[in-house]
This record gives sequence, C-alpha cells and structure tokens, in this order.
Amino acid sequence: MTRNVARQINRAEVVDRNFLQYLDELEAGRVSARRAGSLADADLLELFDSQMVSRQLDLMARVKRLENKVFYTIGSSGHEGNALIGRLTRATDPAFLHYRSGAFMAERYRKDDGLDFVRDTCLSFAAASADPASGGRHKVWGSRPLWVLPQTSTIASHLPKAVGAALAIGRGGGAGHGLPIPDDSVVVCSFGDATLNHATAQAALNTCSWTCHQNLALPILLVCEDNGIGISVASPRRWVAESVQSRHGLDYRFADGIDLCAGHDAVAAAVADCRRRRRPVFLHLRTTRLMGHAGTDFEVEYRPPAELEAAEALDPLLRSAEYVVGRGLMTPASVRKRYEQLRRHCLDEADRADGSPRLTTLEAVAMPLAPYRSDAVHAEAERTVAPDVRLDAFGSERNLPEHQPPRHLAIQINQALTDLMLKYPQSLVFGEDVARKGGVYTVTRGLWKRFGSRRVFNTLLDETTILGLAQGLGSMGYLPIPEIQYLAYFHNACDQIRGEACSLQFFSNGQFRNPMVMRIAGLGYQRGFGGHFHNDNSLTALRDIPGLIIGCPSRGDDAVRMLRTMAALAQVDGRVCAFIEPIALYMTKDLHESDDGQWQFTYPPPREHLSPWRARTYHGDASDLLIITYGNGVPMALRTAARLRSAHGIATRVVDLRWLKPLDRDGIINNARDCSAIVVFDEGRPDGGIGEGVITMLVEHGLGGKPVSRLTGADCYIPLGDAANLVLASESRLWERCKALLA
Repeated sequence: MTRNVARQINRAEVVDRNFLQYLDELEAGRVSARRAGSLADADLLELFDSQMVSRQLDLMARVKRLENKVFYTIGSSGHEGNALIGRLTRATDPAFLHYRSGAFMAERYRKDDGLDFVRDTCLSFAAASADPASGGRHKVWGSRPLWVLPQTSTIASHLPKAVGAALAIGRGGGAGHGLPIPDDSVVVCSFGDATLNHATAQAALNTCSWTCHQNLALPILLVCEDNGIGISVASPRRWVAESVQSRHGLDYRFADGIDLCAGHDAVAAAVADCRRRRRPVFLHLRTTRLMGHAGTDFEVEYRPPAELEAAEALDPLLRSAEYVVGRGLMTPASVRKRYEQLRRHCLDEADRADGSPRLTTLEAVAMPLAPYRSDAVHAEAERTVAPDVRLDAFGSERNLPEHQPPRHLAIQINQALTDLMLKYPQSLVFGEDVARKGGVYTVTRGLWKRFGSRRVFNTLLDETTILGLAQGLGSMGYLPIPEIQYLAYFHNACDQIRGEACSLQFFSNGQFRNPMVMRIAGLGYQRGFGGHFHNDNSLTALRDIPGLIIGCPSRGDDAVRMLRTMAALAQVDGRVCAFIEPIALYMTKDLHESDDGQWQFTYPPPREHLSPWRARTYHGDASDLLIITYGNGVPMALRTAARLRSAHGIATRVVDLRWLKPLDRDGIINNARDCSAIVVFDEGRPDGGIGEGVITMLVEHGLGGKPVSRLTGADCYIPLGDAANLVLASESRLWERCKALLA
C-alpha cells in the first residue's frame, strides 16, 4: 500500500467496520464466543452498553467535525475498559480524569437517573452554553452532581491537586469544618502511560510515597491507562510496570482493560483496597489506542499498517461482544441493532446541540473566571470572631496586637495570620519550613505551637506539590494559605496556578472552586544577599494568569488589611490570591533616618480591611510630580519626595499601587490628571512589568502628552554583593530621573 493511499483510509471507519464485521463472524460461528468470568450478566450488559455509547460519541465527533458542528475529536476508543472504574467507584468519589474517559463517564452517569450522558456530552462537544460541565467553554469531562472536576487537555498537571484532594479526605473533617463528601471516599485520578514521564506526574507519585512513609492516610486510585504510545512516540515495553512496581509507598496493581471479564476482579480489588486501607493504589490498566491521537492525526505517517491492525485487533468492544453473545445475553443481530440505535441517537443529539445557543459575548465567556460579590466580600472581611476567642489566643486584652506599639511588616503578617486562623477553622498554613522553624524569615513563628500540626505543617521541598495540595484541599472546603519560600521558586510550579487553580471556576462554569491565599516572599534589595533565587523581581508570570488576584503591601498595616480582604475573596468567591511579601521590608522599621521608627505601624482593629484594587495615596494635595510605585519602591519614593521638597520645593505625590492585579485604574488616572509630571518606578524588569501596564493605561486615557518617565531594573539576573545595585532600580536613580523630568 502506498503512503498516499494509506493516508486516504479513515481509521475511524476501519474501526467501525471491523466491529460490525466481527458481529457477522460471531453470527456465522467463525469466531468462538466466550462465557467465562465472574462478572455478573447484568453488570456485563450495562458495561458493554457504556462502551458502545462511548464509541459512538467518538465516531459522531469525527463526522460532525467535518460539518463544523463539534469542536473536539480526542476520543476514548480503545480505552473503554475504564468503564470498570466508573462502575466500581461511587458518585461521591472525586474524579480527576484523563481525556479518554468516555466509558467511565457513561458508567458514572448511571448513578444519577436524572442525568443524560449523551445529551450532555454532545452539548459539550458543540461548545453549547447549555453544556452542564463548562457552560460551553471547553469540551471537558465534568459534573458537579457526580463529583467529576473538569480537566482540559491535561499533561499530568491534574495529578498534584488530585493528591491534595486525597490528603483532605484522609485528614477528614476538623473542628468547624466537615468534608462535602463521605469520609470513606477515594479520589480517582487517571492519566496515560506517556504522561507518567512528566515531571509533574513524578512529583505527585513522590508525594504519594512520601505521605505513606509518614503514615498519613491518602486514599487515591491512580489509574495509568497504558495504550503503549504518546501521540507518535511509543512507550518502551514494560516501562510503566517496572518503573512503578517497586516504588515505595505505592501499591501496584495490573488490570486488563481490553477484556471486561478478565479485568473486573482486579479493578474491584484495587478500589476496595484503596477505600479500606486509605493508601494510594497505582492501577495499571491495559488499553489500546484506536483512531489516532485525535481527528487530525494521521497515524500512518508514523505507525506501520501491521502495527495499526494489531492495535485495532485489541478493540475492547470485540471482547465484550464475545461475552454477551457467548453467554446468550444478546445475539449478534441485537448487538448490531443496539449499536446502530446508539449511532443514530448520538448523531441526532449532536445536531440538536448544534442548534443550541453558544457563548456570544465576552462578558458571558468570562463570567465565572473572576467572580466578585462586593457587598458579600466586604461583609466577610469585616466579620470578626468572638472577643473571648481572641483574648484566649493572645493571652489578655493588653496582649492583643492592636494594643501593641507599632510593629514592622513581618510581625504584623504573623499576627494577621493568627487572626485569620482563629476566624477560619478550615484554614491551613503549610509550605517548606513553616511549622516548628516558623519560616525562613520567622513570619509563621508560633503558629505551629498555637494551632497544632494538623493546621500548620511542613511539606516536601517541592512547589508543585505545595500548590497541588492547596488546590485539592481547597476543593474539599478548606481555606489553604500555602507559602512559597521565594518568588523564584514559584516559577517551578507556575502551571499549577495558571493552568489549574485559576482555570477551575472558568472551566466548571463556577460549579467547582479551589480558593487559596498564596503567600510568596519576593522582590529584591536584600543588600546583595542571596543572588537571583532570593532576589526575584519577576512578577510578569503572575500578572499573565487570568483571574489571579495579586497584592503587594509595602507596610505592615496594609498587609494585615490586605490579608483579611484576600481571605474574604477566597471564602466568598473562591478566588485564588497571590500575596507578595517584600523580603527587604520584613524587618524595616525606619523610613528617613536611623531609629525614626516611621516604617512601623499600629495593628489595624479586626474589622478593618482594604477595599479591593484601591491604591494608597501619600501627599494627595501635591501636584508638581507624581511617583507611581509599589513594594520596595514606596519608601524610596517617599524619601525622594521629601528630598525634592527640601532641596527644590517640589511637591510630590506618591501612589502605592498595593494591588498589582487588578490595578486601580481610576486611582491611577485621577492622580495622574492632578499632577504635572509622572514617574513610574517599577522595581521589576523593563519588559512585561507593572510599569508597562501603568504607562499603557496613562496613554489610553490621553495622559501621554504629559512629561512621563518609567524607571525599572535591568533586564538581568540579580548577582551577589554590591553588584546587585547595578541591576536593581535604585533610589539614587529615582532622584536623578525625577530631577531630569522636571527640568
């Protein structure tokens, strides 16, 4: 067969035709039907039906894609054995699924008579706004009533949060917090054999092993659906088994997903052991891949015809048909009739879905991405615990933080975390070194002793794990406050926030959420200490994440108020928040001169909080010059403003942005209109930083004609020692830039 002829063969048609011809072979007696196996007849019939409906949905997608009626063609064909997992787990077992999970979903849908699997799936394929999983935003396997948390085309990124959900279940409910599912639930997490090699998957497996080594409950069923190939790259024979079988803390099991009767008992035992022993079980499910990776994938370009035919000979539907015919449950003719009924049903539902409304406005698309119920958030931020609870925690009225002398940033964050943990019994503080040590900079000192190891705990040294745990815990109703030790370390795990945490409400149409307040120590100006990993001023990767809230306080009282607001945003609207703590300001007490104590502030009373996205303005009546800045830039700008007034009589207004996403558009523009000249002082790098956003905003509002200048750090990593001052945007350069602009 020539390559051009081979390319013209539609492998979906081949797979479809093979099944129908196989029924003819069974009817003619040319194929021996099977009878054996412990799988009950009623179970076999329903599982086979789920396999057939999954197959017909795949075939429908190939047909209707050509008619531009559906928009997704990654199918489940060859993986229909995962119907066993759908049948043998419960509707209350949270599921984080591989994209080839059609038969699993067909089985889980059987657990709720009020749901229609074919209709819902066709709506999802058609990106119809009535799609109950995502509201028309993506083809996802998801269901709120069936506890299937939607994933997109995941490459292992869902594994860490599945582990986090299992950890939450293993912990059980606590004082003031109960799980939204039964205590004996297990988490189901499926993925492919090629995905197993991803660093994120390995991080999740390592966390499973480590957790078991610590004798902690972790009820998770890790299902590796092994079809032997990742897009075009074959997995080495026995690679999955040999790389996992001897892994510490993982119970390895194998099941045949090609043959329902052969695989049933192994799957049942794996699920039962995971539920009973509360330990991670790695279920290695044998599958095959039919019809290519997706509808646009021409397998003949990289797989010889003999290899394709061998894969197609393993079609699970062939084995299942042998059993139902061999046991006398269906005749080949009745199987064919049912198969064709399902074909017509799927095609008809696809046509109906195509006629359904789709998302037609940006507002409709973005609606679940960044919910903000202002009144509810303000009310939640103002809510306080009973006075006696705080008195008991702090020891006496005199020891309450608001009755203490002004303090610096690190102490006030610590006190704010104490108050938040009193207010939210479901809150958890965790990360590297946060427990007994109290963090590298002692910001969490005393929390472990006060609240115990169930609520304040150390994690593995792995940011992917930390943020994965935060998501899973959040989805189970906790309020996670994870710590990322340095901003540079966040970049190791950025996709856990970008691709997973911030997308969950969007892709579930607001039905699922994983709230968190992520604390990150960052930025520069540590007097040459630590080098670039401990002086990272790159906020661009964070600002590019849709829906993420970013705050960066420069002073202690603002930090307290901001944390209260972020906790309320997370609690009320499920928001994911990044709280950037300027390391160099943790212990800063003075502003203008040694021992002046002007960068220490009084702790705000418990009801006080920051209004979201509102900047702070200093010297609001000054109009000669405006300096817009944040973080470490704020005290530098205030010192520069004092010097300009003293030396040249220049009245300088300073705006501390505080909220870096969203920016305070109205505050920036109103202040800029009042002033004759503007300097944007951004301690980040020149490309993609906060300053670019501010300058663009000024230009868009017609203020580009004023004298405007932007000062940033250099496009360079931050070195050790005094050389760091050559890279960072300095106070002396700010002084010179202001004078030059006003000249």
